[in-house]
Amino acid sequence: MDEDEARRGRTRYTLTDRELGHAWGTCVEVEGLFGETGRETYELFGWVPEGPEGPDGPQVGGWIGRGVWFVPEDGALDAWLLEDAESLGPCPGTEALVLTGRGNHLAPPEEHHGTVLLHDGRRRLGSCRGFARALPPGRPDLPIVLRGLAPGEELRRALEAATRPTLDLGEAALEVRDDRGEPFAELLLWVTVSGRRPSALGADLLDLELEGKLAAPVPEAARPLWECWLAGVPRTTGTWAGLDTRQRWAWLDHVRRRPSAHTDVDPAPSRRGYELDGRLVTDVPGLYLALGETVNGPGGYIGADPHSLADCLGGGFGHSGPATLLWRDSAVAREHLSIVLSPDGAPYDLFRCVLDVLGERRMRVTLA
Repeated sequence: MDEDEARRGRTRYTLTDRELGHAWGTCVEVEGLFGETGRETYELFGWVPEGPEGPDGPQVGGWIGRGVWFVPEDGALDAWLLEDAESLGPCPGTEALVLTGRGNHLAPPEEHHGTVLLHDGRRRLGSCRGFARALPPGRPDLPIVLRGLAPGEELRRALEAATRPTLDLGEAALEVRDDRGEPFAELLLWVTVSGRRPSALGADLLDLELEGKLAAPVPEAARPLWECWLAGVPRTTGTWAGLDTRQRWAWLDHVRRRPSAHTDVDPAPSRRGYELDGRLVTDVPGLYLALGETVNGPGGYIGADPHSLADCLGGGFGHSGPATLLWRDSAVAREHLSIVLSPDGAPYDLFRCVLDVLGERRMRVTLA
């Protein structure tokens, strides 16, 4: 390993104070970044599946989709969203189905009485006559451990002055760089130091244990993608082609949140032609990954839904229009995305919606 590689390894992670901006320290390894914290579990009473189950049906078990919408049949309440939804299969000895997923401000309440329809944004899954949260909403958070940390002066002083077993350092950002030294990710967390000890990774280095959790833990499904991306931004388009829909969503989440997502693209000239390979547009994340790379090259981002697509095409993300787009094999997207479901379960044509957005943002599309 040459000197530059050694330097990048030591500084892959930097813990930075969010208020004052100084670096608490840098390290080579971090444990506890990946996890499934914040997941909730619901028991759906009187579950009645809709349509053929197939190998990926909710009654069978396994990952269902990016999110499952709970739609009260009487329309008295708005739909609720359970993200990264997974079926645990039927509850033994009952007609209930057990679902788990991440909650958010649109997550279901603890319980609801009345018929609820469920869909995953592309198909109707079934209905239940009510549901209840089956397990406590939270699980113990595993500590985050910074291994081989080279502490900054502010952290040294804070540790020396500490009079209690724990030390509260406030809100911080864990900045991550790839093997090329480029910004890779920024993860927010509240830093409470609960333990420290000399590190086996080098003299004057610490292993620092932190209580609490990341504001947004990295899903376990994204772990192999991180290992790929840490080598650097992909040099060819379509690196995500062999991924399943869940991993494609994780890939799209990363390119959307990458610190340099809209700062490292070349400004587009006033007129420019693009060509999109539509063979991979077999699902929603594939649509936006293909569009992002068409405009901004490998690993590029240009939106993750119609609203953000319109915003990105408005400027600052590599396209300033007017431009032309030759969409090859567009029939693939038409087949897979012409009928999707809105939160309330109403069908609409996402393929047509995206074409409208492109047209409104002065990108003339030719379908081939």
